[in-house]
Amino acid sequence: MIDIKQLREDIEGVAKALDTRGFELDVELFVDLDDKRKLLQVDTEHLQSQRKNLSNDFGKLKSQGGDTADLKLHIDSINSELKVKDEALQLVQNQLNDFLYTIPNIPNKNVPLGKNELDNKVVEISGDIISTNELDHLEIASDIDIELASKLAGSRFVVLKGDMAKLQRALISFMLDIAIKNGYKEHYVPFMANVDSLTGTGQLPKFEEDLFKASDNLYLIPTAEVPLTNMFRDVVVSDKDIPVKVTSHTPCFRSEAGSYGRDTKGLIRQHQFEKIELVQVVDSETSLDALEGLLNNAREILDLLDLPYQVIELCTGDLGFSASKTYDIEVWMPSQNKYREISSCSNFSDFQARRANIKIQTGTSKKLAHTINGSALAVGRTLIALVENNFNSETNSIKIPDSLKAYFGADSIRLWTFFI
Repeated sequence: MIDIKQLREDIEGVAKALDTRGFELDVELFVDLDDKRKLLQVDTEHLQSQRKNLSNDFGKLKSQGGDTADLKLHIDSINSELKVKDEALQLVQNQLNDFLYTIPNIPNKNVPLGKNELDNKVVEISGDIISTNELDHLEIASDIDIELASKLAGSRFVVLKGDMAKLQRALISFMLDIAIKNGYKEHYVPFMANVDSLTGTGQLPKFEEDLFKASDNLYLIPTAEVPLTNMFRDVVVSDKDIPVKVTSHTPCFRSEAGSYGRDTKGLIRQHQFEKIELVQVVDSETSLDALEGLLNNAREILDLLDLPYQVIELCTGDLGFSASKTYDIEVWMPSQNKYREISSCSNFSDFQARRANIKIQTGTSKKLAHTINGSALAVGRTLIALVENNFNSETNSIKIPDSLKAYFGADSIRLWTFFI
């Protein structure tokens, strides 16, 4: 949530900044609601002052044995009027809060301007594209079973069998170990979250259709960012503990409501997928540097796996709702002859911290924290990148990278499907 003070002091500047990301701020609505709030607040405070003075007069008169009937009637009348004003003020305040919850974050001033993904900026290309393979992961590995998953749960699910299940498990352990080496504390977290948690990180109220709702007002988590960040909701963190660095492996659940017809084949876009998430709570003065560090933590995994990738900086028009600055890492997918997203690393400035009330204390002073997070990495997409980039049609096998051999327990996966 952006700072309401910033809206009051420079609403035209905020509107201009939000326009760069394709969001039209309803300036007239905000001004109207805020003016109503001001008037009601002035009226309420005036009535409270009147009531206080009359109550003092009532007490003095009563102690002197005087007639307090008229004063009591006056106080009762003010109480009735105050109740009406209080209810009206609360209603307007709720409307203001609802309005604020729909406004995306303001892009960092260093983010490149642009309308959509076509305007994103490639900042690095790493690794050589060696594979000439044109087969996709489903054609290569029969143990990636989409048909069986469809029988069990419908489209956009997968069953991994045998060596593919083992490869996924190896990747998860490998990624967590890298995160721990880089200073992140591992957590096991619930795979469901409540409304307050999803509101804190920005999924609710605006993006409910992207979530899977369970019972008792709980939702399946779309990412471990939600529980990891909300561990610090309504918490004041000592500056001595900054930066806070936490990680978790979880399944992630997304309805993919806006992706009908896209990536319907294979593991690219699933309703359920595995991911290792990195989350940091940091000081505002160091948050941009912390984002660069987190990006390097994610890149390190691809470097160790010898997978070619590129890093892009998202333009203003392609930023996620809560992000002020984002880097995407895209891994090379031979079957598609292009790079595909495998990690998104974002700085949220104080946007999530304001919604979730996450603060840092230095001495006697407190201020809002900054939050950053990123995937390191999306496990399923890493798996299919390994399958496609490391497939050797001559030996009918998939090479296991050196860094992963100890986790997988072999240097290759032998396939039983023969390719002509």
